[in-house]
Amino acid sequence: MTALRQPRLASVVERRLLVNYRVDPEAAARLLPAPLRPQLVRGHAVAGLCLLRLGRVRPAWAPASLGLRSENVAHRIAVEWDGPDGVETGVYIPRRDTGSRLNAWAGGRIFPGEHGLADFTVDESADRLRVAFATRDGDLRAEVAVELAAELPASRLFSDLAEASAFFRCGSRGFSPTRDGGVRLDGMELHTDAWRLEACRVESAASSFFDDPERFPPGSAELDCALVMRDVPVAWDPLPATAVSA
Repeated sequence: MTALRQPRLASVVERRLLVNYRVDPEAAARLLPAPLRPQLVRGHAVAGLCLLRLGRVRPAWAPASLGLRSENVAHRIAVEWDGPDGVETGVYIPRRDTGSRLNAWAGGRIFPGEHGLADFTVDESADRLRVAFATRDGDLRAEVAVELAAELPASRLFSDLAEASAFFRCGSRGFSPTRDGGVRLDGMELHTDAWRLEACRVESAASSFFDDPERFPPGSAELDCALVMRDVPVAWDPLPATAVSA
């Protein structure tokens, strides 16, 4: 491994909508480079969309007034691997996209995580969220509408909101492929002292990634639940580049 020299970033998660799918472990494993493998919950792999609006993004030493704002999306798969002290957990992000040209340029240069460009449509109120995006290369699109709920609606992955929140908090390290032929992964780790997730009821959800029968044969990826984080200050630390194999 070679240490990255990118700076620590600070930001505010204005909205982080996690739309989660139960996935057949074999289907998930086909999307992962070694040594990563699916992290299973009640026999299912866990994957989904992270629809993320960040505000006040800047190097941690810079004043918040200089920070930038952007809409972003990450396709995620919960993973585990064997570390020096036992099994470790995180998420593999096969693709990141952003509405910010600056983010797309800076990803992989100023901070880890290469990004494509996408166009976003957002409609938010205190108790309802609708987020849609389409990548500019035409490969991916999704549209999700949720309303906030006092408790986690029926889920086959998690028994309640507390269990779901604990699971996603343990997936704070994210790894994504680079343009160097797939021999290494960029990584970032999220830190916050104000972790807080709210439950949502899904009104509608469509994703060209998870609805693709070639990637996920019928019945191998099923919508499970949605959660949202709002107005949470966070920091992002670069992680050492990780060697992988196909």
